[in-house]
Amino acid sequence: MTTPLSTEFCIVRHGETTWNAERRLQGHRNIPLNDLGERQAVAAGRYLAGQHAERPFTRLVSSDLERAARTADLIAAALPGLAPTRQTALRERCYGGFEGLTYEEAQAAYPEAYEAFARRIPEVPMPAGGESLNAFHARVVACLETLAAAHPGERLILVSHGGVLDILNRFARGLALSAPRDFLIPNAGINWLVRRDGQWTIGPWAQTAHLAEVSLDELPG
Repeated sequence: MTTPLSTEFCIVRHGETTWNAERRLQGHRNIPLNDLGERQAVAAGRYLAGQHAERPFTRLVSSDLERAARTADLIAAALPGLAPTRQTALRERCYGGFEGLTYEEAQAAYPEAYEAFARRIPEVPMPAGGESLNAFHARVVACLETLAAAHPGERLILVSHGGVLDILNRFARGLALSAPRDFLIPNAGINWLVRRDGQWTIGPWAQTAHLAEVSLDELPG
């Protein structure tokens, strides 16, 4: 009798950016980490090095957007021999015309589209060529399932975005895309998913104890 293999995913949200701090919608825009975000990524790498010593990670995959790719590079520096690869399917949702705007600015500029966004209506796309929640969900879940099928029994790190983590949490729990969010997605937070015998389960979520060493007092100015 064989035992089903468990494939474990550690999913890390990128470190903070200036636009995160300003509550500005980033989407596919290439925004770099700020000083705090760099330190958060280093702290995540230190934590994952300890996890790697207990059971090695076999892959490190990140979104190709700068904030996630840089976070992955800083994590990789703590995990010798584990070089990151980039995956466009792990990008944040494309917010179209919302990108670069604060939530308040987006609401003022696109009131009808913003209402659909706030109500989480799955089939309505973002203005000016942005993605719908349904399209975003299909992209992210297909990527996750492909990685799980390609690496059975392995332990992978994914570095991605808040919207991607929102989709993955809902997917594993069977939670509707339109349901209000009832979980946190902190910058540089650590989140776990496990696939066993074709079924997905959530492990510890929004872990941030590793960030306690990141002191706001170190920020210049």
